[in-house]
Amino acid sequence: MAEAKKVAKDTYLFRDGDAPDAMYIVKTGGFAITKSKGNTEVVIAEIQPGAMVGEMALFDKKPRSANVKATKDSEVIALPYDSLNKQMDQLPVWVRAIMKTLNEKLRDANQKIRLLENTNPDEERFPPHIVNKYISILNLVGNKYGKPEEGGGLSFSSVLIRNYTIQIFQEATNKMQSITNALTDLGYLTQEDRGDGTQKITNLKPQELFGFVDWYNEWLFKQDKDRLPALTEAEVNILNGILLFARRAQPNHKGLYKVDLTDVQNESMKELGQLIRADDVNSLIEKKYLTEKIMDEKGVYIMVELPYVEPLARNWTIVNNLKKKLR
Repeated sequence: MAEAKKVAKDTYLFRDGDAPDAMYIVKTGGFAITKSKGNTEVVIAEIQPGAMVGEMALFDKKPRSANVKATKDSEVIALPYDSLNKQMDQLPVWVRAIMKTLNEKLRDANQKIRLLENTNPDEERFPPHIVNKYISILNLVGNKYGKPEEGGGLSFSSVLIRNYTIQIFQEATNKMQSITNALTDLGYLTQEDRGDGTQKITNLKPQELFGFVDWYNEWLFKQDKDRLPALTEAEVNILNGILLFARRAQPNHKGLYKVDLTDVQNESMKELGQLIRADDVNSLIEKKYLTEKIMDEKGVYIMVELPYVEPLARNWTIVNNLKKKLR
């Protein structure tokens, strides 16, 4: 007997190797089919409302061949194999034979695809220029078709994104879904199910994402000698902490904001939940994101050019967060 089952975001419907007992129809939400690779998971495909999952084991009862993980709060309809098999027994033998043969061929094809994928284990699934390309598609659709929303956002249909991704740019829709989910988690997009298998997507910060794409494209294709070095996640956290203190200061006649590094060291744990020492900014100075330290009898300072540094900090925050989300 079919029954509804709720699956919370980031919860597994089932895992690779689990014994199978039912197939599922996705009613609301969404799922990612993943394979474990070392300490990470690689997303193979995305499942949207109306799709089935877990149907292959109906015939051969083989263990689950992948993980299925909810990408948002979801609900599925569970169809136990026992009930389905009773209905299958009523079908002609030749129909069951065809269905079983098709299932076996599909499983063999999936296995061959995985073997081909594993011949390039070091190949990056989301290289930087591809990430930028997918975000550019989101920007393009939002700019061309987006409906203005309160707060400056632009909303559009997931159907448009799918069509542009696969038909015009000939890119994988499952990768676009991964990018969309990552940007949703980071607070740049929202996805709202419409009840018909499609979603209303809203780009909450279109100007920031436009600016990111232009900056990242320029940074990626500059020669090493002409571009600022990349920032690690730890360095970005330090830079964002420095910016917090800089915004509280008044600019001097050159538009620079004075930050007392002693104040940062004394107050950063309370303000940010992390300790930032005076020497922690050294790598940011070396990489030319911050000016050299200034020392006088009152302490040690740096001068921060907010209009220059803030976009860089924001963009490197996006880069590093997307790397974590898309591993």
